[in-house]
Amino acid sequence: MNLKQKKYDLMNTRKGLLDEAKAILMKDGQTEDYTAKMAEVDKLNSQIEAVDALIAQEEKSFGGGDPVPEGSLKGGALGSGAEETGYQKAVKAFAAAARAGFPTQKAAGDMMQEGVNADGGYAVPEDIVTAIIDRRDSKESLLGEVRIVKVKNKSGRRTFKKRSQHTGFATVAEAAKYGKVATPQFETLSYEIEKRGGYLPVTAELYEDSDADIAMLAQEWLGDEARVTANKEILAVINAKAATDLKDLDGILKAWVGLGSAFRATSKLITNDDGLLWLGTLKDQNGRYLLTPNPAEPKQLQLCVGPYVLPVKTYDNDTVPTTGTKVPMVIGDLNEGVVYWDRRSFSVKLSDTASVGTLNAFEQDLILWRGSLRDDCTKWDEDAFINGYIDTAAVQAAG
Repeated sequence: MNLKQKKYDLMNTRKGLLDEAKAILMKDGQTEDYTAKMAEVDKLNSQIEAVDALIAQEEKSFGGGDPVPEGSLKGGALGSGAEETGYQKAVKAFAAAARAGFPTQKAAGDMMQEGVNADGGYAVPEDIVTAIIDRRDSKESLLGEVRIVKVKNKSGRRTFKKRSQHTGFATVAEAAKYGKVATPQFETLSYEIEKRGGYLPVTAELYEDSDADIAMLAQEWLGDEARVTANKEILAVINAKAATDLKDLDGILKAWVGLGSAFRATSKLITNDDGLLWLGTLKDQNGRYLLTPNPAEPKQLQLCVGPYVLPVKTYDNDTVPTTGTKVPMVIGDLNEGVVYWDRRSFSVKLSDTASVGTLNAFEQDLILWRGSLRDDCTKWDEDAFINGYIDTAAVQAAG
């Protein structure tokens, strides 16, 4: 995440807190809740000032980790005497394309539609794509759990050997012949890159903003949509495997042992807030909670199950939803179980006359941006994880 993006995120959070504080003040006056909200606003103000100071220092020193380290864009212009970086050139090119209506083009070397002059939109410059990917990966998502493979072609395949099939080399004496070993089992996995997309309504006034503001809007929009899209695809692969009713703590233990030693060392239990609530109620015979913080890393949770201690990772219910009363409990190593094929390609088109759902660009004086990305998600080794769940209704009935 670059510094400017960090500042925007802090400012958005501050705005939300100010709105909440205003609502409290209008309703109840200066209560403790109002004071607490304003204290959080003060903290955010300090953080924003610190970020501003870092941005100023990087502009002076031409260094740092910000994607716009030197000659930082202000109002779309470079600082005097500064040399444009690749990212700054990309920002200017993207903003110019946006103001020109995103003219259709085909990126050099693009193989997504061989023999076709255009891929259906303006290809986002590579430097901005990198910023979009950084935005996608900076927030908590299931992409952190799975294997990510970067690809350049529309389709392809990879041959691999499952981790559980590795047997190691046999010992061979000097000058002796290599003995016959079991035939290794290899599998071929294919991928087919798909195009996925959505819409973003913007006002015509956006084009009066700076180049950097226009590019930042695209980065935030495409980055967040890419993250949510990937989450859905990963869950689809997980749910394609037959679901296992774990029933209770004994079922979790059985599933954990069933993974085998090939996967247990790198496995975890993945659930959502509903699962966290259920796990948090479990106690041993002495009344001690079985779900506890990891002493070495207190922010991480662990579950004591028989002779094992399972690492626990929780996501919010929007990321990993509950189905009815069935709370997800995925057990295993998703890095070995699921692969996300990342084309790292985005394109944008716009229209000021289109209608999408309740939005009418012409009547409402809007401009609709249509964004597309290209990726695929498939299983890698389904033996590496168990698609489990706990039916809280059944548990309550049994209790």
